[in-house]
Amino acid sequence: MTELRVLKAADLSAVPWKNGGGVTREIAAWPEGSGIDDFAWRVSLADVSADGPFSAFPGVDRTLTVVEGAGMDLTVGGRQHLVDVRDAPHRFPGDIPTEGRLIDGPVVNLNVMHRRGRDTAVLVSVVRGGLPLLVPAGSTVLVVALDTPARLVSERVILDRHDVAVATGWLGILETEGRAAVITIRCP
Repeated sequence: MTELRVLKAADLSAVPWKNGGGVTREIAAWPEGSGIDDFAWRVSLADVSADGPFSAFPGVDRTLTVVEGAGMDLTVGGRQHLVDVRDAPHRFPGDIPTEGRLIDGPVVNLNVMHRRGRDTAVLVSVVRGGLPLLVPAGSTVLVVALDTPARLVSERVILDRHDVAVATGWLGILETEGRAAVITIRCP
């Protein structure tokens, strides 16, 4: 059975980061209604305009993808991780002290977080052009339009910049002239 929800960017509320150092727009979390401390997985967009520490998330693994801007120089547990390639996912533990330094001005990061040890699988891809989407059983797929509109052809849905489609079941074909992030999450 196919389930498709469209979340408009204008309806995504900006909320303070857990450490109070900025704001993020939560796209989706599971289970629905879960908070910052009890989600199984969470997807958000964060505007980063200053250097500083990342919020700590005990027992959580993070995947950060810079989708706008020049990137960040991260220090994760004392080790440097240069995240300067746009659209390239970067994984790191959310419970290790992490500092971020902007390379050349503000960035927008797509963040995917999930609890470690729950047999959760996360795949983040940024695509251009067309892509057939088949949502595997037991999985959720999120499509985030990153710049120009993206279309879910068979559903006749148009996603404007930062709009999101959340789907289970067969979704159809994604088409975009710009970029769209496709996040697949399998959580038992």
